[in-house]
Amino acid sequence: MRKGQVIYSFLLVGALAGGNAYAQNLNRPDQRFVQTAAQGGLAEVKLGQLAQEKGASQTVKDFGSRMVADHSKANDKLKEIASSKNVSVPDSLSSKDQALYDRLSKLSGPQFDREYMRSMVRDHEQDVAMFSRESQSASDSAIKDFASNTLPTLEEHLKLAQEDNSKLASRAAK
Repeated sequence: MRKGQVIYSFLLVGALAGGNAYAQNLNRPDQRFVQTAAQGGLAEVKLGQLAQEKGASQTVKDFGSRMVADHSKANDKLKEIASSKNVSVPDSLSSKDQALYDRLSKLSGPQFDREYMRSMVRDHEQDVAMFSRESQSASDSAIKDFASNTLPTLEEHLKLAQEDNSKLASRAAK
Protein backbone atom coordinates (compact mmCIF):
# COMPACT_ATOMS: atom_id res chain seq x y z
CA MET A 1 0.00 0.00 0.00
CA ARG A 2 2.79 2.41 0.82
CA LYS A 3 4.38 1.80 -2.58
CA GLY A 4 1.07 2.78 -4.23
CA GLN A 5 0.93 6.02 -2.25
CA VAL A 6 4.48 6.90 -3.30
CA ILE A 7 3.64 6.29 -6.97
CA TYR A 8 0.41 8.29 -6.64
CA SER A 9 2.30 11.15 -4.97
CA PHE A 10 4.95 11.06 -7.68
CA LEU A 11 2.32 11.17 -10.42
CA LEU A 12 0.43 13.96 -8.68
CA VAL A 13 3.57 16.09 -8.26
CA GLY A 14 4.53 15.42 -11.88
CA ALA A 15 1.08 16.38 -13.10
CA LEU A 16 1.08 19.56 -11.04
CA ALA A 17 4.55 20.52 -12.17
CA GLY A 18 3.67 19.79 -15.79
CA GLY A 19 0.45 21.73 -15.47
CA ASN A 20 2.30 24.68 -13.99
CA ALA A 21 4.87 24.63 -16.78
CA TYR A 22 2.09 24.49 -19.34
CA ALA A 23 0.28 27.41 -17.70
CA GLN A 24 3.41 29.51 -18.18
CA ASN A 25 3.33 29.00 -21.95
CA LEU A 26 1.34 31.30 -24.20
CA ASN A 27 -1.02 30.39 -27.00
CA ARG A 28 0.11 31.09 -30.55
CA PRO A 29 -1.62 34.50 -31.01
CA ASP A 30 -0.24 35.80 -27.70
CA GLN A 31 3.24 34.53 -28.60
CA ARG A 32 3.06 36.33 -31.96
CA PHE A 33 1.97 39.52 -30.21
CA VAL A 34 4.89 39.32 -27.76
CA GLN A 35 7.40 38.75 -30.55
CA THR A 36 5.93 41.42 -32.83
CA ALA A 37 5.66 43.96 -30.01
CA ALA A 38 9.24 43.26 -28.90
CA GLN A 39 10.48 43.58 -32.48
CA GLY A 40 8.63 46.87 -32.94
CA GLY A 41 9.79 48.23 -29.60
CA LEU A 42 13.39 47.46 -30.44
CA ALA A 43 13.00 49.28 -33.76
CA GLU A 44 11.46 52.32 -32.04
CA VAL A 45 14.46 52.54 -29.71
CA LYS A 46 17.03 52.22 -32.52
CA LEU A 47 15.19 54.70 -34.73
CA GLY A 48 14.76 57.07 -31.80
CA GLN A 49 18.50 56.98 -31.19
CA LEU A 50 19.03 57.76 -34.86
CA ALA A 51 16.60 60.70 -34.62
CA GLN A 52 18.49 62.09 -31.63
CA GLU A 53 21.70 61.89 -33.66
CA LYS A 54 20.49 63.01 -37.10
CA GLY A 55 17.39 65.11 -36.43
CA ALA A 56 17.62 68.65 -37.77
CA SER A 57 14.84 70.07 -35.60
CA GLN A 58 14.65 69.98 -31.83
CA THR A 59 11.12 68.60 -32.21
CA VAL A 60 12.43 65.48 -33.94
CA LYS A 61 15.31 65.08 -31.49
CA ASP A 62 12.87 65.36 -28.57
CA PHE A 63 10.48 62.88 -30.16
CA GLY A 64 13.37 60.45 -30.70
CA SER A 65 14.40 60.86 -27.07
CA ARG A 66 10.85 60.10 -25.96
CA MET A 67 10.78 56.97 -28.14
CA VAL A 68 14.00 55.71 -26.59
CA ALA A 69 12.78 56.31 -23.03
CA ASP A 70 9.21 55.02 -23.38
CA HIS A 71 9.93 52.04 -25.62
CA SER A 72 12.96 50.97 -23.56
CA LYS A 73 10.73 50.89 -20.49
CA ALA A 74 8.00 48.95 -22.31
CA ASN A 75 10.58 46.58 -23.82
CA ASP A 76 11.99 45.79 -20.38
CA LYS A 77 8.52 45.01 -19.04
CA LEU A 78 7.69 42.86 -22.07
CA LYS A 79 10.99 40.95 -21.77
CA GLU A 80 10.17 40.23 -18.12
CA ILE A 81 6.73 38.88 -19.04
CA ALA A 82 8.10 36.90 -22.00
CA SER A 83 10.77 35.33 -19.83
CA SER A 84 8.21 34.26 -17.26
CA LYS A 85 6.16 32.68 -20.07
CA ASN A 86 9.11 30.91 -21.71
CA VAL A 87 8.86 33.02 -24.87
CA SER A 88 11.99 34.33 -26.55
CA VAL A 89 12.04 37.84 -27.96
CA PRO A 90 14.15 39.14 -30.84
CA ASP A 91 17.34 41.00 -30.03
CA SER A 92 18.00 42.47 -33.48
CA LEU A 93 16.04 44.46 -36.03
CA SER A 94 13.84 42.67 -38.53
CA SER A 95 14.91 42.98 -42.17
CA LYS A 96 12.09 45.49 -42.76
CA ASP A 97 13.13 47.63 -39.77
CA GLN A 98 16.81 47.36 -40.74
CA ALA A 99 15.97 48.56 -44.27
CA LEU A 100 14.11 51.57 -42.81
CA TYR A 101 17.01 52.30 -40.46
CA ASP A 102 19.49 52.09 -43.34
CA ARG A 103 17.36 54.34 -45.56
CA LEU A 104 16.89 56.95 -42.82
CA SER A 105 20.55 56.89 -41.83
CA LYS A 106 21.46 58.09 -45.35
CA LEU A 107 19.22 61.15 -45.03
CA SER A 108 19.99 64.41 -43.27
CA GLY A 109 18.44 67.73 -42.35
CA PRO A 110 14.76 68.42 -42.99
CA GLN A 111 14.54 65.40 -45.31
CA PHE A 112 15.49 63.10 -42.44
CA ASP A 113 12.99 64.82 -40.16
CA ARG A 114 10.09 64.44 -42.61
CA GLU A 115 10.81 60.79 -43.42
CA TYR A 116 11.39 59.84 -39.80
CA MET A 117 8.15 61.45 -38.62
CA ARG A 118 6.17 59.88 -41.50
CA SER A 119 7.47 56.48 -40.51
CA MET A 120 6.60 57.15 -36.86
CA VAL A 121 3.01 58.00 -37.80
CA ARG A 122 2.69 54.76 -39.83
CA ASP A 123 4.37 52.63 -37.16
CA HIS A 124 2.28 54.02 -34.34
CA GLU A 125 -0.96 53.64 -36.29
CA GLN A 126 -0.12 49.95 -36.62
CA ASP A 127 1.01 49.71 -32.98
CA VAL A 128 -2.18 51.29 -31.65
CA ALA A 129 -4.32 48.91 -33.72
CA MET A 130 -2.32 45.85 -32.63
CA PHE A 131 -2.23 46.78 -28.92
CA SER A 132 -5.91 47.68 -28.97
CA ARG A 133 -6.78 44.26 -30.41
CA GLU A 134 -4.54 42.45 -27.95
CA SER A 135 -5.92 44.40 -24.98
CA GLN A 136 -9.33 42.95 -25.88
CA SER A 137 -8.47 39.47 -27.13
CA ALA A 138 -5.36 38.22 -25.30
CA SER A 139 -5.85 34.92 -23.55
CA ASP A 140 -3.08 35.52 -21.04
CA SER A 141 -3.90 38.08 -18.35
CA ALA A 142 -0.32 39.42 -18.09
CA ILE A 143 -0.21 40.00 -21.84
CA LYS A 144 -3.67 41.59 -21.80
CA ASP A 145 -2.60 43.90 -18.95
CA PHE A 146 0.64 44.80 -20.74
CA ALA A 147 -1.25 45.69 -23.92
CA SER A 148 -3.89 47.65 -22.01
CA ASN A 149 -1.35 49.55 -19.91
CA THR A 150 0.92 50.34 -22.88
CA LEU A 151 -1.86 51.42 -25.25
CA PRO A 152 -2.36 54.96 -23.81
CA THR A 153 1.36 55.70 -24.26
CA LEU A 154 1.24 54.49 -27.85
CA GLU A 155 -1.86 56.60 -28.51
CA GLU A 156 0.00 59.60 -27.13
CA HIS A 157 3.00 58.79 -29.35
CA LEU A 158 0.69 58.62 -32.37
CA LYS A 159 -0.88 61.98 -31.55
CA LEU A 160 2.55 63.59 -31.09
CA ALA A 161 3.88 62.01 -34.29
CA GLN A 162 0.87 63.28 -36.25
CA GLU A 163 1.25 66.79 -34.81
CA ASP A 164 5.00 66.89 -35.43
CA ASN A 165 4.56 65.47 -38.93
CA SER A 166 1.98 68.19 -39.72
CA LYS A 167 4.32 70.92 -38.42
CA LEU A 168 7.18 69.63 -40.56
CA ALA A 169 4.95 69.36 -43.63
CA SER A 170 3.66 72.93 -43.19
CA ARG A 171 7.24 74.23 -42.79
CA ALA A 172 8.29 72.42 -45.97
CA ALA A 173 5.32 73.92 -47.86
CA LYS A 174 6.40 77.50 -47.01
